[in-house]
Amino acid sequence: MGEGLSIKKCDFMIPENNKNHHTAEISTDRLMVRRGQPFTITVSFSAPIHNYMQQMKRTFLIVQTGSHPSRADEIQIEFPISSLGDQKQWSAAVEEQDPNFWTLCVNTPANAPIGQYTLFLRASKSSYNLGNFILLFNPWCQDDEVFLANEAQRQEYILNQDGVIYQGNENAVLAQPWDFSQVSKRSNRSALSYSHQQRKGSSIHFPVLFQTAGLVPFLTVLAPKKALHLSEAAPLEQDTQLIHSSCFCTVLRCLGIPTRVVTGFTWAHNTKSSLSVDEYYDEDGTLLTQDKSARVWTFHVWNECWMARTDLLVPEYSGWQALDATCPSFCGPAPVHAIKEGDTQVDYDVCYFFAAINAKCQVWIHKADDTLKPAFGGTKYTGNNISTKSVGSDRCEDITQNYKYPEGSLQEKKVLDKAYRNMKELETTSSSTAQFSSIPTVLEEPVNLFMHLQSNSSLQLGQDITLSIEVFNHSGGEKATHLVVGIQALHYNGVPIAQLWKEEFHFNLPSNTGNPFCWCMLGENHLLRLTAVLRDEDSFYIYLAQEEISICDPPLTIEFPENMVQYQPSTAKISLHNPLTEPLEQCVIAVTGRGLIYRQRNYRLGSVQAKSTQELQIPFTPTRAGPGRLTARLSCLQLQNLKSYRTTNMAAA
Repeated sequence: MGEGLSIKKCDFMIPENNKNHHTAEISTDRLMVRRGQPFTITVSFSAPIHNYMQQMKRTFLIVQTGSHPSRADEIQIEFPISSLGDQKQWSAAVEEQDPNFWTLCVNTPANAPIGQYTLFLRASKSSYNLGNFILLFNPWCQDDEVFLANEAQRQEYILNQDGVIYQGNENAVLAQPWDFSQVSKRSNRSALSYSHQQRKGSSIHFPVLFQTAGLVPFLTVLAPKKALHLSEAAPLEQDTQLIHSSCFCTVLRCLGIPTRVVTGFTWAHNTKSSLSVDEYYDEDGTLLTQDKSARVWTFHVWNECWMARTDLLVPEYSGWQALDATCPSFCGPAPVHAIKEGDTQVDYDVCYFFAAINAKCQVWIHKADDTLKPAFGGTKYTGNNISTKSVGSDRCEDITQNYKYPEGSLQEKKVLDKAYRNMKELETTSSSTAQFSSIPTVLEEPVNLFMHLQSNSSLQLGQDITLSIEVFNHSGGEKATHLVVGIQALHYNGVPIAQLWKEEFHFNLPSNTGNPFCWCMLGENHLLRLTAVLRDEDSFYIYLAQEEISICDPPLTIEFPENMVQYQPSTAKISLHNPLTEPLEQCVIAVTGRGLIYRQRNYRLGSVQAKSTQELQIPFTPTRAGPGRLTARLSCLQLQNLKSYRTTNMAAA
């Protein structure tokens, strides 16, 4: 600048700008703005501007990423300060001025690369560093690729930190509270670091970003065992797919991309795009592991993000995109609409998701002579009860209809036929190794015998399992039968842990009659599979029935008083009931609650005796009005990381 000209101060007006850009909760000392939306700064000069009018005739702002703008992966853009800014591109306009300062309105384009920028002011041949700011995606901007029209959804999928992830089985969906913590400084630093690593050229094109960059560096940044702890630091022995998907949700929400966590039940994993998967049992109904790659998982967790797919040129493909951060190669983004319609040729990895939720599972009995026989009645249908947290509440929302048409409907048949045709065309026009097998056919079952297995889909830990089986003979004569009933403990991914119980029966079943069986036993594992194998001794047909039981952890009951008010002291009550026949030893309850409790509190209870209940009083003073969640996590020698939560509403002071 001219001799003697200097800038005294640049005020980024952080409180006002961050509030207008929905980032006030993220930072109070750093400017964080969303692209496609203007922000305001003031520049104060050391002396009246009219002293330097010759130097100030042409002034510019410069935005720059990194310290080496000449590099291909860095950006430097210069634009003039004028009286009227262009809101569609980088521009700046003078809103107010007096002899010693300017108030500038800075516009950013809705397709600008996100990340950290340095802002310079240049006049004549001199430049002044005004400071740094963060630019994020903007779901509030209609021109942004991640624009989401519904305000309640924006609040839920961008700003809400209190999440719920679902587990269990298709008949008993269990809720797990989760703190995404996407507005924490640590989460945002890590998310922006990742976005900087992945930026290619002058813009971030989200579909290409995740398709070409891969997930390995991303998961390295997010690994919960590292110091970052973006999401809740859960022990490694817990389900890692919950950790990966929740961390991914945290980062995408940090960057401004509407994201949610989704759980699907009865998931055909690693089918290599085949619409059939096999399960193998021995003659006693014990699950075997011949096929170590393709299995039917009890549940699987992935993510959805909301964005326009301008690369696909079909408007219907915009909207929710499925992303799987848990598989080694990373899958997606796949348009959910394309998955439902069987458009398996669409980028990216639509066939992976389509096969996982549409494959049919055929059960085979591995006989002692190493031959395989089909088990009638054991066919499974995948992709059930696809669930996510609903907007504005902790209620579970079933979104299966977004992914597939009703089982057995005419629309489903048309979609399956189209998927096969698409894959056949792909096989002949590319070298892709992914291919669908022929349409799986359901084995025609003999009608002589019928077996019905019934049990509760979920039980409390320590509660007895009640199991009943009815066997019917619809043939015209007496049947000699052999029945084997068993229970196995399983991992969620279909890997057996141990056989817990087995009992077998030989009996003659008269024509057109039924025979009921009932048992009662103690369940102590988190996921159990009940199987009943019935063999017709005359025809050697084999029938199989199976049910899964999710064992719930002992509940931590949380109670709030009525009519809580912001800034007024209150007390919550947590009750721990021990349903086991032995004491729970070295019990520690960790309590957290954003806006209710400052930092985590740990309460050491010692031992809780068998079949007894212990209560804990939690004093707190709410600092925020509106909804608030209190989460309690129990750890003891017998049980680890068991959670309960309760959401309540605080009146404004």
